Amino acid sequence: MSLNLDARQRAMLQEMGITVWAPPAARPAPAAPCAPDQPAPPAAAAPTTGAVAATHATARPAPGIDARTPAASAASAASAASAASAASAAPAGLLLRAPQALYPQANPAATPAELGAGWLVVLESHPANQPLADDAGKLLDNMLRAMRLHRHPRTYLATLARPAPGLPAEGAQPAAAGLQQSLDTLRPSLVLVLGLGAARVVLDSREPLGRLRANVHHLADGTPAVVSYDPAYLLRAPEAKAAAWADLCRALAVVRRSVTA
Repeated sequence: MSLNLDARQRAMLQEMGITVWAPPAARPAPAAPCAPDQPAPPAAAAPTTGAVAATHATARPAPGIDARTPAASAASAASAASAASAASAAPAGLLLRAPQALYPQANPAATPAELGAGWLVVLESHPANQPLADDAGKLLDNMLRAMRLHRHPRTYLATLARPAPGLPAEGAQPAAAGLQQSLDTLRPSLVLVLGLGAARVVLDSREPLGRLRANVHHLADGTPAVVSYDPAYLLRAPEAKAAAWADLCRALAVVRRSVTA
């Protein structure tokens, strides 16, 4: 129960020794301090729902919209178009150099009949001018001589090359077209494919070399093909030479069977 006393009544009770307790009057909250000679900032009004939505819509661009200036967006689009054009103009894939006879001096009359009508060896990353000159070439020469192919004037070598922008390989064309033209022109009894890179081009396969070596393949026109190791690899891994020799014997057996059939 509260007493509503005026000032005169409070004074009378105080004189009688009676203390009247009353809740202290509420003090106003102190104002925020302001800088000298600067008025206090006005209180910000709370934005309406529509204003909030408008603010967020302005601050964050919609998905898929380029928030950069029109000039920057146009420059970016022009750069992307230029890159796409350059990519389409860049050469793709490997090239196949024109086949060259390795032993043109061989006497056709002395060629063993079991060697068939001719051989095409496809090899990757090999010198085009002197294919039997370096260490890998000398090893290739030894391999072919062990097969007696040095006695066959129609033993040809076609090497793959990687195209360089602005520097087309002389006498080379896209690998698939070059291979088909070589098959049509030479009509080899067998294609000997040396190395994984060459095997992927000739057979159009992504199988590992071990699987490709395990089988005799037939190209689109029916020409048989046998896969073995690249001579450059055999120089680094001489322990694989025995397996390579087994591949070469398999190739000889395929041609021998086709001749005697």
